[in-house]
Amino acid sequence: MKNNDNLIDVLKTLFKWKRPIFYVCLIAGVGSIVISLFLSNYYAATTIFLAVSPDQATPEALYGKGQLRNEYYGNENDIDRLMTIAESTELVNYLVDSFKLYDHYDINPDLPRAAFKVQEKFMGLYSVEKTKRDAIELSVEDKDKELAARIANAAREKIDEIARRLIDEGLEKAISSYEENIKSKEAQLAILSDSLIAMREKYGIYNIVGQSEALTTQVSESEALLVRNRAKLEAMKETKGIPLDTILLLQAAVKGLEEENKVLNSKMAKFNLGLSRFGIFERQYIEANQTLSEDKERLKQARATYNSVIPAMVIVEKARVPVVKSRPKRSIIVLATVAIAFLFSVIGVLIFDTYKDVNWKQIYHAK
Repeated sequence: MKNNDNLIDVLKTLFKWKRPIFYVCLIAGVGSIVISLFLSNYYAATTIFLAVSPDQATPEALYGKGQLRNEYYGNENDIDRLMTIAESTELVNYLVDSFKLYDHYDINPDLPRAAFKVQEKFMGLYSVEKTKRDAIELSVEDKDKELAARIANAAREKIDEIARRLIDEGLEKAISSYEENIKSKEAQLAILSDSLIAMREKYGIYNIVGQSEALTTQVSESEALLVRNRAKLEAMKETKGIPLDTILLLQAAVKGLEEENKVLNSKMAKFNLGLSRFGIFERQYIEANQTLSEDKERLKQARATYNSVIPAMVIVEKARVPVVKSRPKRSIIVLATVAIAFLFSVIGVLIFDTYKDVNWKQIYHAK
């Protein structure tokens, strides 16, 4: 019963003060209506886009012949990269300068903190968020609905430009690296080529496989022929009735074969002496020439990719001129103001009625 009595006392107090409470709420409601009518209308223009994987702007993706499969749309890191660009000082300064926002926001650019104020004002009207479907939603609010749409679209285009520039900077470094590698390998090939020419002149090596087979065959045939002619000569010397001219002719042939065999053995020895070193240099030359060709092809692909225009985003929706204001929500402002006025009026009335018999002067003077 005590709790019920307390509640009844509260209701009695409220009904007792119902007129002042009503007038306070009425004044607050009328005041909020008047004030809200003087508030400017703001319109929000929104553009939505998806991040594209930067792997699409690589030579491997364009010229990989299907060996590598890359996802077309970007992952979380790619989305975060675009959102970071969207909130960068470079983008904000570009929009401030392009749309003369100092004049639009009525900020004197000569003031010491003018740059901070214009950025703060703009960022209060600008938002970039990731949707639940991994799209990026960029919104710009302004009193001028057409200007809001133009700023939103310009911001999206600038984000794409900055993102592509970052990718192009990576390609420029790759191109520079390929060019340096090509210069180094061309110099290495020149040294190897000079070394091979010198070894060809010194050892008489031109084709390892062909010369090796040819010399081996020549030496074997020459030695076999020499052996046969020597045996034939010995047999003729022991045989009576053989003309002396025939024996002398055969002796000359044996002598010629001996000189031929000596020359072939000398060539073979010279060939074998430089064979190992020449083979090493030749393999190095072939490998360097092959990698040089590969680097030139990669350089060609990197330059072609650099000159290609590959977007960093896919536009889902361009910003259109809004037809409905985004704020202020005047009805909400009025209702909230009346509710707050009513709440504080009730609290004030209850406090005042509860402590109306208290001698505040006596309490103030600590008596």
